[in-house]
Amino acid sequence: MLEFTELGYLGLFLASFLAATVVPFSSEVVFSTMVFGGLNAWTCVFVATAGNWLGGMTSYYVGKLGKMEWIEKYFHVKKEKIDQFLEKFHKYGEWFVFFSFLPFIGDAIAIAAGFLRARWWTTAVFMLAGKFCRYVVWMYVNGLILMI
Repeated sequence: MLEFTELGYLGLFLASFLAATVVPFSSEVVFSTMVFGGLNAWTCVFVATAGNWLGGMTSYYVGKLGKMEWIEKYFHVKKEKIDQFLEKFHKYGEWFVFFSFLPFIGDAIAIAAGFLRARWWTTAVFMLAGKFCRYVVWMYVNGLILMI
């Protein structure tokens, strides 16, 4: 984590990107370190959102390739998780991609959206909105901690 924080906003971008792809990583730790270290909280929100969104869209494109063995091997997402998501996706529609920010199932949501050939623009918009909300909430949680 120390290497990411030493890179400033670029480090936050990279950490957020990796956290949304194949690397099991928590970008919130780097985000909090940056905010507590004095970097502008809103800039951190935008940088982390951009990195996490691009990482999520990378997962979407991996899913769009449609190779289940790649999905299981590189993303460690089991076919059962994809199948569970498929049920929800068909029930609720493409807006469900908003929840790709969630821990543990977020990667599966992004991959499944690509696998199902969800429309790019709706996936991009809903995913961006979800990731932005995630970091805004996290910023306010950090603000509350700073006030204590």
